[in-house]
Amino acid sequence: MNIEFIQALHDLEKEKGIKVDILLEAIEAALISAYKKNFGSAHNVRVEIGRDTGEIKVLAQRQVVEEVSDPRTEISLAEARAINSNYEIGDVVEREVTPRDFGRIAAQTAKQVVVQRIREAERNLIYDEYIGRENDIVSGVVQRQEGKNIILDLGRAEAILLPGEQSPGEVYRQGERFKAYILEVRKTNKGPQILVSRTHPGLIKRLFEMEVPEIHDGIVEIKGVAREAGARSKIAVHSRDEKVDPVGACVGPKGSRVQAVVQELRGEKVDIIKWSDDPAVFVANSLSPARVLDVTVDEENKVSQVIVPDNQLSLAIGKEGQNARLAARITGWKIDIKSESEAGDWDTWDDDLEFADGIIEEE
Repeated sequence: MNIEFIQALHDLEKEKGIKVDILLEAIEAALISAYKKNFGSAHNVRVEIGRDTGEIKVLAQRQVVEEVSDPRTEISLAEARAINSNYEIGDVVEREVTPRDFGRIAAQTAKQVVVQRIREAERNLIYDEYIGRENDIVSGVVQRQEGKNIILDLGRAEAILLPGEQSPGEVYRQGERFKAYILEVRKTNKGPQILVSRTHPGLIKRLFEMEVPEIHDGIVEIKGVAREAGARSKIAVHSRDEKVDPVGACVGPKGSRVQAVVQELRGEKVDIIKWSDDPAVFVANSLSPARVLDVTVDEENKVSQVIVPDNQLSLAIGKEGQNARLAARITGWKIDIKSESEAGDWDTWDDDLEFADGIIEEE
């Protein structure tokens, strides 16, 4: 330990943000253990490192008592006052017991402590960086696969894509880069654990926010997202400026903006629909790309009855009910869909169909 060592700690403080006093206190604590381990001492000791010089002292401590029962840790009042007449019962008398070759042990111990504290500080910095990015997206490279988990290299950190957050049909190849949604950042003994998703609706929202300047600037607002990852998504948008078409802004010139999102989602279809505070209009829009003839709403029960052209019924319902299911999710309404030729009697139609989580399915 010397002045150069103290200067190195000050440089480390500027670079890593670890305070010198915290490092020195940690080194002093570690040196106490090192002293007892290497020199078999049963004394109570204190290690002191000069804050300016780097000089190390090992000080044996003994408490002043009336009657000594253990001379290694206690000293009589008379003996203490022979050293200094001001000592009283309960005071602590210190005597330097620094071994001659303690410098080598001290250097090794200090190095271990500093390396450990640097590692901890870097982990904390990474945690602080990513905890503030929950509900945001990151770009990562597939590093490896551990069981069914995909490990992404984010640069300074790694992220875990769990099986339940992997989009159906996607294959993740080593070295491949893609974007993922940060679900949660946890602090663990091994450093921050970053959990990401490729299925979360927030991924769609953030991708559009990145691709569409009008959303970033607050002119166009995303009102809702409904998603069946790997297959189809619906996004409802609204413009705060009457002169700006929210759907057109999201589609972009020649479809460039929506295509960038679709490409990142590896071909997942995305329906961009115009949000409306009129439930009937919003429900009609939500069934896009199907054309709707009429919508009747029951606002108390949040149920809507929709009539579509005969040739649009299968499109409105979608493959295995997917379009209707996503429309129900994004609007929050139960949606009854019927073709124009069958729209005469809703009561008899209700006998043939049943609700299932806001989606109508044929029995």
